Amino acid sequence: MKIVVALGGNALGNTPEEQKALVKHTAESLAELIEAGHSLTIVHGNGPQVGMIQNAFDAASQAKTNIPLMPLPECGAMSQGYIGYHLQNALRNILDARGIKKNITTLVTQTVVDKQDAAFKHPTKPIGAFIQDEAEIKALQTKIDLPYIEDSGRGYRFVVASPKPIDFLESASIQCLLDNDTVVIAAGGGGIPVIKENGSYKGVPAVIDKDSSSARLAEIIDADLLVILTAVPRVMINFGKDNQAAIEAMTAKEAESYIEAGHFAKGSMLPKVEAALDFVKRKPQSKAIIAALEDAKEAINGTTGTIVTKH
Repeated sequence: MKIVVALGGNALGNTPEEQKALVKHTAESLAELIEAGHSLTIVHGNGPQVGMIQNAFDAASQAKTNIPLMPLPECGAMSQGYIGYHLQNALRNILDARGIKKNITTLVTQTVVDKQDAAFKHPTKPIGAFIQDEAEIKALQTKIDLPYIEDSGRGYRFVVASPKPIDFLESASIQCLLDNDTVVIAAGGGGIPVIKENGSYKGVPAVIDKDSSSARLAEIIDADLLVILTAVPRVMINFGKDNQAAIEAMTAKEAESYIEAGHFAKGSMLPKVEAALDFVKRKPQSKAIIAALEDAKEAINGTTGTIVTKH
């Protein structure tokens, strides 16, 4: 099968060394899918990593060095490169040890968004370091030109929009690599958001949900299956309550009713269910699975995970 795999935050670490250790475990699960003969496109998150990169440049700039503030699109590109390197390296070592010959490539990916997307009018995603002094963040605002908020009593942070992905400038390249027996790591962190203006594409300071990008990419490359790997073996309703229950399978209609009833947390399971729902509604003949990272192979074989279908 042609599969798009979305890796949740539990698959990566908060530092380069921590990430190297966790990625080895992640690569083992991915290698099982490759060994089973599936064609794989991997989309990873980058929240902690892109924040670390931006915070480093922020700190260097505030120390009055000659190092400039780094725009968010460039930070996203850097995170795609180094996370992709760790995934490539770990997969290469495991596949070599198993005697599997396979090309593995990371593609720095630009995600097209609509400059009229309503999200740009209401930025909600905090980025960068916490700044305690409002006067300091106001001064930085003259350089960064982003709105800021007071974030949970921990200080002030800049906020950016989270628009919906429309297309990927490198989608034809991704397809070409897949057609030539390559494992592709693409749209990392949801991809670098770009808009078209005066006939040209340009990066914009925004954050795209990686699960949403995974679903859109899976549709564009005509994947058979979207697999969203996370920290839990199945989607739960009434999570954390005495009557919590695991869901083995749900139709689009059932998923929508669970969402309407408020069963899924906004910053956790909700975007995963919404992405799975979006994919199966656009590709009714396909299915999506939400499962634990270590259960990837078993989930595809139907023995665990939550299967989402149109009907």
